[in-house]
Amino acid sequence: MRPSAPTRHDTTTVLRRRKLPAALALLAASTCLLLASCASTLPPPGVTAVTPFDVQRYAGRWYELARLDHSFERGMTDVSATYTAQEDGSVRVVNRGYMPATGQWREAVGKALFTQAPTIGSLKVSFFGPFYGGYHVAALDPDYRWALVLGPDTSYAWILSRSKHLPTPERDAIVAQAHALGVDTSALIWVTHTNTPPAKAPIKSGSLD
Repeated sequence: MRPSAPTRHDTTTVLRRRKLPAALALLAASTCLLLASCASTLPPPGVTAVTPFDVQRYAGRWYELARLDHSFERGMTDVSATYTAQEDGSVRVVNRGYMPATGQWREAVGKALFTQAPTIGSLKVSFFGPFYGGYHVAALDPDYRWALVLGPDTSYAWILSRSKHLPTPERDAIVAQAHALGVDTSALIWVTHTNTPPAKAPIKSGSLD
């Protein structure tokens, strides 16, 4: 006796059963991505954000003296960041840098939110809608003259200063602090500041405005 051909109902049931594991796998992957996204706003293991932290004193322009290499600043010189505290508790972020390869200035406008109390220097920053990355002030001069900032892990590190240059002993002390926190300080890129930004607005590479 030959088996009967599968009916349309049987075929649909089989397809649904096949799709179910795929849907569950997609749900699991999405959950993992969501958890990873949340975790990326936390300080790196072993790093405690500066407290007490005063956002009003931190506001204003900072010059990037050094950074670890990453794609969104690769090749840039004359990098600065300007922070402005907003009435809703967020912080407006304007990053600007010069691309010698193209002879152009680039600017990105974003928003930072505190991940804990505003007296703790732990924030998350976004330049692209709902996607946030960690921004953690790991060390800060008592007079807010320089700052060591780390991202979600120690492969993201920046040394910022109110001036374009710091005395060598002071700079070396900051590097030593970064090294103690697990940063590969031998890979730091020291940023030059020799160009003057134009009076008109540079090309924007990202904005939340």
